[in-house]
Amino acid sequence: MKKLILASVSALALLGVAACSDSGTGGDATTTQSTNPPANEQPMQPAPDATKPAEPAPAQPSAPAQ
Repeated sequence: MKKLILASVSALALLGVAACSDSGTGGDATTTQSTNPPANEQPMQPAPDATKPAEPAPAQPSAPAQ
């Protein structure tokens, strides 16, 4: 019984070390810092007629039914 408890504790310790290990080969590329654009880029300007609403296309006459 003592061996079973010792094996369980050892397995849990091994899993804990493996979970906290930072030796992965994937290379986590995530960041927690701000991703602001570079200072030399200017923000986009709105189109000159941005305040004018879009107009629907003119209706096309359909062919008469026969």
